Amino acid sequence: MSGVSAGFPDRRMRRMRANAAFRRLVAEHRLSVDDLVAPLFVKEGIDSPEPVVSMPGVAQHSIESLRQEVRILAGLGVPAVMLFGIPAAKDGRGSGADAADGIVQVALRALRDDVGDSMLLITDDCLDEFTDHGHCGILTADGRVDNDATIDRYGAIAVAQADAGADVIAPSGMMDGQVRAIRAALDGAGHAEVPILAYAAKYASALYGPFRDAAECAPAFGDRRSYQMDPPNGREAFAEVALDLHEGADMVMVKPAIAYLDVIARLRDRFEVPIAAYHVSGEYAMIKAAAANDWIDGTAVALEHLVAIKRAGADFILTYLAREAAELLQ
Repeated sequence: MSGVSAGFPDRRMRRMRANAAFRRLVAEHRLSVDDLVAPLFVKEGIDSPEPVVSMPGVAQHSIESLRQEVRILAGLGVPAVMLFGIPAAKDGRGSGADAADGIVQVALRALRDDVGDSMLLITDDCLDEFTDHGHCGILTADGRVDNDATIDRYGAIAVAQADAGADVIAPSGMMDGQVRAIRAALDGAGHAEVPILAYAAKYASALYGPFRDAAECAPAFGDRRSYQMDPPNGREAFAEVALDLHEGADMVMVKPAIAYLDVIARLRDRFEVPIAAYHVSGEYAMIKAAAANDWIDGTAVALEHLVAIKRAGADFILTYLAREAAELLQ
């Protein structure tokens, strides 16, 4: 017979919500500083940080301000940063992306000296920030992305980044075969120990606008829907993740996060590898804009977003809230 009498409500769950200590005791999921990765922008040719208007609290960093920010993040216990570079000059093939003196490689060498092994340096492996047309690859004469030529460039970029001190390479272009090409290039260059975090389920989302302001990489024409995933598709994410793992990815990512919690949860049920989620610029900017108008409690919503991503099954979260959250979680 049940321990609850017929006709009487079961108050067990209610009793365990009675106060903050009890809620902490029985919490099913916890957000930790260890869950956070801070995406950072570093721009060539500037002497001081330049604020990103559409992302309050986020800046395009100079090398020196980047070093200062990373030291602060390391002091807060944040275990990793993701670097995005903004070159002074761009061209059709994104030459600065793999140049030895390219902005990301310069930043990596500076940060490697600063943080040693205390923090992981993750690098975005893509071309959109470096091409004059803003697309993620090399273009054909008729303006289409040439997949095979592009993945060769991704391999060269990965080697340049690993040579400069990158701990993890994160290809974000959603090209077919990109993980295989990068794995082969890294292994051939003596970087077999460098893992790949694949943007395996990256959707053609409307939430990337502020990032494109920050990275100065809006497409000059067209859009990226022919190579990024279509938002209505969930099952397709299984195929994309499986392909990337087969090609040699060590970890996979879902991007965006809050709008795709169902995808994160379903992938978590199926795959045993680490799953990252990218809480993207638009998700961040909406919190900041609403909080600035006193429509929401920005801090409470920020933490609610992050714990929801953990609850869905993400092992770690790339978020522009990383420093703010780390300070709150001390």
